[in-house]
Amino acid sequence: MNSNQIRKKYLDFMKQKGHAVIPSASLIPENDPTTLFTGSGMQPMVPYLLGQKHPLGTRIADSQKSFRTVELDEDTVGDNRHTTFFEMLGNWSLGDYFKKEQISWMFEFLTQILKLDPKRIFVTVYRGNKEIGIPKDKESVRYWQEEFEKVAIKAKDVDMAEEKGMRGGRIFYYNEQENWWSRAGIPQNMPIGEPGGPDSEMFWDFGEDLKIHENSIYKDQPCHPACSCGRFLEIGNNVFMQYKKTKKGFEELPQKNIDFGGGLERMAAAKLDNPDIFLTDLFDLQREVLEKMTQKQYGKDFEETKNFRIIMDHLRAAVFLISDGALPSNKDQGYFTRRLIRRSVRYANKINLKQEFTKELGRAVIKTYKNHYKDLEKNKKKILKELIKEEKKFRKTLEKGLKKFNKIVRKEQIDNSKINGKVAFDLYQTYGFPIEMTVEMARENDMDVDMEGFKKEQKKHQELSRQGAQKKFKGGLADAKEKTVKLHTAAHLVLAALREILEKGQQVYQKGSNITADRLRFDFSFDRKLTEQEVEKVEAFVNQAIKEGIEVKMKEMSLQKAKEIGAQGVFDSKYGEKVKVYTIKGYSQEICGGPHVKNTSELGKFKIIKQESVGSGIRRIKAVLE
Repeated sequence: MNSNQIRKKYLDFMKQKGHAVIPSASLIPENDPTTLFTGSGMQPMVPYLLGQKHPLGTRIADSQKSFRTVELDEDTVGDNRHTTFFEMLGNWSLGDYFKKEQISWMFEFLTQILKLDPKRIFVTVYRGNKEIGIPKDKESVRYWQEEFEKVAIKAKDVDMAEEKGMRGGRIFYYNEQENWWSRAGIPQNMPIGEPGGPDSEMFWDFGEDLKIHENSIYKDQPCHPACSCGRFLEIGNNVFMQYKKTKKGFEELPQKNIDFGGGLERMAAAKLDNPDIFLTDLFDLQREVLEKMTQKQYGKDFEETKNFRIIMDHLRAAVFLISDGALPSNKDQGYFTRRLIRRSVRYANKINLKQEFTKELGRAVIKTYKNHYKDLEKNKKKILKELIKEEKKFRKTLEKGLKKFNKIVRKEQIDNSKINGKVAFDLYQTYGFPIEMTVEMARENDMDVDMEGFKKEQKKHQELSRQGAQKKFKGGLADAKEKTVKLHTAAHLVLAALREILEKGQQVYQKGSNITADRLRFDFSFDRKLTEQEVEKVEAFVNQAIKEGIEVKMKEMSLQKAKEIGAQGVFDSKYGEKVKVYTIKGYSQEICGGPHVKNTSELGKFKIIKQESVGSGIRRIKAVLE
């Protein structure tokens, strides 16, 4: 049973249980400004878990693309079970069924549909916490015991396995670190209004004699499902989303929800009965390409195998990110795509893979996933073009950068075992080494990087760049002519209009402007073309403000005060301690250097003449005052 079959069997199974099957959301969150990426199956479902009605009902299932930022996983990607990109098989009950049905269905799916041996499935539940008023989850224990009894297995529940070992148990209690789920982690870290709850996880046992366990640092420690010895692999997590953090503490949600997430790659590894997810069919084609190109065999040498895994993981993630619109760049989501590709090139260099490889691995990823994720085939040309372009760009400076780095290492190891911040910035600016790569390479040489020094150099560079930009366009204005000033005031009304008309869960931010006496060019964050009706509404909003003849007032205040009164701004880093706040009452309140007209009645008639895309998630409108 391959991974595509597992995915299909799961979705078909949930459909039979009355679930509406929905497609995966994008890796770039559409309605969540708090995070750069979709990092879990639950993320796109938060509004519905909090009580909003889902248009397809109270039972939903999908296979959700997910991406964990590289910062979180740099130290773990390269082992046999962690990846930056992964697929979560998910099902949700939005105030419908709860623990009993969920536990029963999961046991049925794992043992009857996937035909996994129930003797090798172990379960964990929440220990409870009296301080926050949440009890031990004995209810889930009872339901699991009923399921195991159906296959003649006595499922003993055990506490404190992390200290005392398994003691013949099959169901184990753990604290918040292991058996609580919310986007913010443990209950103490949850912000007010965030949903969360206890969970019950399912583990596959690869066997006591697993070499990873017997020959590891964990061999003399108590073994239990949540330990890191390598014997157990978590294959699914039932989250009982029943609480919300409030100022008073934890309160039960009006509706009790189920949020299940099961790693497709991990289920495939359990079915294969091999703890290395990179040996599942999801990586077969990539692995074959790498073995052919390097004439090396995966699994033969520990370090080389680690390098293979990092390359395969990063290229797979980059393919999906590019397809969803995160093209390699120096900021936001694109920065992570760039890091993934550049890091894979560095690791390719380690296994002596000097020829271009990203395009071929990209093809392998697309071929593996194209039947389920049809956008990959549709975006194939763009994906391969971006991969090869980024690889070529980095390869041009990689060799020179590595030589410079090695020279620095030889010098600094003698002096103080720390890489100078100025040098680290030079590696970034001149050779394209993301700072995380320099830190990683330094660590490989038992060295540190002066991060404070790096940040100072970066800030100095940003200030010089900004000064240069200000000489060219003061605040985005080509000059201070009357018509230019009018259009500058109109730009404030445009942002207010866009926020009023487009902002339905998706926040709109100014991404830049360029204003001449002839026209206003305004860039803003949004992921699609505006409809004709939306364009008309924006125009009507601005023209209404002009018609009302509102005085444009300016006040100087501290940046902190400006934030407190809710004034909008583009980038905090460009402001000093004292700022000017321009207010058009009832419409706009923004931090701005000016200049502006005294009254909106001076503007004339506002008209949008063009709109276009200027990059992933960024739109541009051009407008005039007639």
